[in-house]
Amino acid sequence: MGSVAITYRVMPEGEDVDLGALKDAVRTALGTAFRSMEEKPVAFGLKAIHALAVVDDAGGGSARLEASLQTLPGVGSVQAIDVTLV
Repeated sequence: MGSVAITYRVMPEGEDVDLGALKDAVRTALGTAFRSMEEKPVAFGLKAIHALAVVDDAGGGSARLEASLQTLPGVGSVQAIDVTLV
C-alpha cells in the first residue's frame, strides 16, 4: 500500500478571519498527516490556505480529512486541489 499527497485549499469565510488561528486549527485537524502549509492570495485582500497532507491510499482517508477541515470555525470552503501518489 502506498501513500497519497493531497493539497487542500482552505478558503476562509471572509477577509476578517484570523488566518494565524485558522492555520493552527488546520494543522491540528490534519494531525500526523500534516506536511506543510502556505498562504496564497486570492483577490481583494482575501487569502487561501494551501495545506499539504500525506495519507495512506486506502479508501476514505482524504474524505475524512476534508470533512474535518470543513467543520473548523471560520472556514468557508475546502477543496482538494491536487492529489498525487508518493
